[in-house]
Amino acid sequence: MGDLNEIFDLGRETLHRAEQRLDISRRDFLQFCSTLAVTMGLPSGAEAAIAKAIETAQRPSVIWLHFQECTGCTESLLRAEHPTLEKLILDVISLDYHETLMAAAGHQAEAARKDAMAAHKGKYVLVVEGAIPLKDNGIYCKVGGHTAVDLVKECAADAAAVIAIGSCASWGGMPSSGPNPTGASSLAEVLGKPVVTIPGCPPNPYNFLATVVHFLTFGKLPEVDKLGRPKFAYSRLIHEHCERRAHFDAGRFAMQFGDSGHRQGYCLYKLGCKGPETYANCSTIGFGDAGENNWPVGCGHPCIGCTEKGVGFTKPIHQVARMINVAPPLQYPRIVEEQGKGASFASAAALAALAGAAAGGAAMLTVNLGLSHQAEEAQRAKNGSKQKDDAEV
Repeated sequence: MGDLNEIFDLGRETLHRAEQRLDISRRDFLQFCSTLAVTMGLPSGAEAAIAKAIETAQRPSVIWLHFQECTGCTESLLRAEHPTLEKLILDVISLDYHETLMAAAGHQAEAARKDAMAAHKGKYVLVVEGAIPLKDNGIYCKVGGHTAVDLVKECAADAAAVIAIGSCASWGGMPSSGPNPTGASSLAEVLGKPVVTIPGCPPNPYNFLATVVHFLTFGKLPEVDKLGRPKFAYSRLIHEHCERRAHFDAGRFAMQFGDSGHRQGYCLYKLGCKGPETYANCSTIGFGDAGENNWPVGCGHPCIGCTEKGVGFTKPIHQVARMINVAPPLQYPRIVEEQGKGASFASAAALAALAGAAAGGAAMLTVNLGLSHQAEEAQRAKNGSKQKDDAEV
């Protein structure tokens, strides 16, 4: 769990307060902090800083806006287990506005949003779920009489951090697929500046949670790639850590859903899996704490590339992926020998060597048998001479 001495330097009183406030055991709390540190790729001992921040720092106010989406990102968050949703929104963050989860409605809900923005000006975190329509002055999505464009610009003006959650907010997602009649666009396009994006349809809730806790712990958002995605979650191709990668390297592919290869868990590349061109941690972190196979490829369905703009909801599901970093590592064992003239000569030489070894072995066996026969004859002659001498005596 890293440097335990550093963790326990927090003091028993601090850990006891966290245990009471989060209503979880001390062991589970430290495990939660360690899990977040590992998810973010932080060095050993970082879990101590996370634990201290969660216990002592003021909970960040979060304003969560909904636009063109299916609420799948929120549904994913509802299924988080470490911590569960009520502990997350009541004890780790302060979810002050969320149309789906808040008790208030109508003008009361909008009043809560404005009050939170005023009380935490320059300090709150803005989370946007869903694409934002720009066509016809944005009339295709309104909340409280205001267009999505106006709402997001108003809320982003005084936010300490802006996060786009899900593929729709990150790059347009499903609503922006052709012919895109509403002009659905990403959050970054609307604001005209980079934002932190956590794409996925839906994204893993722990990628979002780890991003928020990183902000809470270090006072800044995690390092991101050129698309605004946190590097701790989106820096490696799914293909590199896929449980079916060995089948890909061995040339074992499912050709149809339900065929022998599909039933045996072969690689899904030829069924249109986009894992070789999709950056995400789905294959290593899974979804929903549901045990093994809790991600699409693990369940037998090809990755659709939902975290990649220009791949998910753009390429046909049956279209094969563009290969990136195709070659397997050098330490992988040989699967097939080289084909062609050189291989034929090598094979002939190998067969000749094998035949020579067999012939040599046979000759040696004959020699050994001959020597054994001579030794037996000599022993019998010696025994016969000794018997004759005994008789004369």
